Amino acid sequence: MSFVFSIFMVMLFILIGEWVSKASHAYIPSVFITAILFVVSYWTFMPKTFVASASFGPQFAQICIALLLVHLGTLMSLKQLLKQWKAVCISLLGVCGTIALTLIVGHFFFNWKSVIAAIPPLTGGLVSATLMVTGLKAQGLTAFIALPVTMFVTHSIFGYPLTAALLKSESKRLLSNFSQAKAENPDLVTKVEDENQVTKKAVVPEGYSTSAYMITKVAAVALLAQLFGMLTHNFLNVNVVYLIFGVLAHQFGFLEDKVLEKAGVSNWLMYGLIAFVFSQLSVVTPNGMLSIIGEIIVLILLGMLGMFLASWALSKPFGMSWQMAFACALTSLFGFPADYIMTNEVANNVAQNEEEKNYLLNNMMPKMLVGGFATVSVASVIIASIFMKLL
Repeated sequence: MSFVFSIFMVMLFILIGEWVSKASHAYIPSVFITAILFVVSYWTFMPKTFVASASFGPQFAQICIALLLVHLGTLMSLKQLLKQWKAVCISLLGVCGTIALTLIVGHFFFNWKSVIAAIPPLTGGLVSATLMVTGLKAQGLTAFIALPVTMFVTHSIFGYPLTAALLKSESKRLLSNFSQAKAENPDLVTKVEDENQVTKKAVVPEGYSTSAYMITKVAAVALLAQLFGMLTHNFLNVNVVYLIFGVLAHQFGFLEDKVLEKAGVSNWLMYGLIAFVFSQLSVVTPNGMLSIIGEIIVLILLGMLGMFLASWALSKPFGMSWQMAFACALTSLFGFPADYIMTNEVANNVAQNEEEKNYLLNNMMPKMLVGGFATVSVASVIIASIFMKLL
């Protein structure tokens, strides 16, 4: 009974988040509402282990990450991925702006160690928060452990709605341009869709291309990515390698377009990963959060101001709207899967038909994903490692 109740509660929180997002036309992202529900439930009536009881533990989360990142590689072509170097530059410069402003201003008002402990999750989300908690425990600085976790919880209050609003604004701008371009060039939609599609021949007869067959291929690509990481001594973060191998497998025709969606398991894996991420909020207590919330909010506002200034400075030279540039920089707050979920939600709510939805996703999703990977999957590991040495 407890296992069934746990899975019911996990899915109920995710469902409420989705419905609120739908009712608000994506101005309130589902992940924000779901995060709040998880925090409140931990503080009131739910046991700390209810997500694990629903079978969404660390091992399942690792499977979700591996398979979903390979799957994401089938949503874009190699040509399109390489085009996103501007999004990478803007995202990384946004992180630099955040670090500079929070360090320079923050240390005048707050304890140096508390500032160092809180900043990495602001520039790397859960990855940095986990690394900082581990580092603080190893150094015996247990009094500061609440800072990175609380930062991870709190910045979503600002980051999720702001990113959703920016993406909605960008979507409306894109659709306005799309309508005008489509009137001038009726073949535009076909050209946009062709950029993502990869011509491939069927490897097995049509009747044999089952869900199990597609999932097996995705797992095989993930396994090859892990082996590559071992052979190269993890020179690249394994999450980045998953994505690269997914793109290559798609490009060479081994994996189908949107492979896990066709297999019917992408949503389930995404829900499992969301549940695991938010289960980390169980360590935050009301008293612990209240005692440091003022410092956290000040650092968040400073960090987001630094992100905005840096991304705004690059937006015009890089031929990108300031809204899209700022949204790319904000991916450092949360990364995958939140960047993927919010972009999808906004496209679904703003677009009037499948053509418009595809156009929005083709223009926004690669920037958001690549920006998130550059900051959360790569830069966050480096930043957290450096900051742990500054403690």
